[in-house]
Amino acid sequence: MKIIKKILVALLIVFIIMQFFGPDKNAGDMASIDAFIADTQPPADVHDILKNTCFDCHSDVTRYPWYNNITPINYWMADHIKHGKGHFNVSDWDSYDQDKRKHKIDELVEEVTEKKMPLPSYTYTHGDAKLTDDQIKAIKDWADRVRFRYLFDSQSQ
Repeated sequence: MKIIKKILVALLIVFIIMQFFGPDKNAGDMASIDAFIADTQPPADVHDILKNTCFDCHSDVTRYPWYNNITPINYWMADHIKHGKGHFNVSDWDSYDQDKRKHKIDELVEEVTEKKMPLPSYTYTHGDAKLTDDQIKAIKDWADRVRFRYLFDSQSQ
């Protein structure tokens, strides 16, 4: 019994020490999203949907919940954000050419309509991020307009 108690105390000490370390936060400037908003021109309802369901993991700006201050949760969240930004980062929108922009919008629609995004692990703690069928339709309608404009722009060049 003494050995178990010593192990538990050692684990508690390690856990407490871990709390003083954590990954860098994804705390960029909201202005980094402006190019995406200006280019894709989402209506107010779609802008709100994107802000509540996408931007935390797919931009340089994350709204962190209180539990992000707990290690190892903060490392798990940092990894999710890193992977999310690796697939699609609206803060990098200016660096995408027209074809890549269209492709990213296509992927966004595919992921949302197939209900792969937002991830269940995100919606579990962000109940307002669960997309309704009407919200999915609004995203698809907006994306169709964006894709049409990209198609029209590429044909006029």
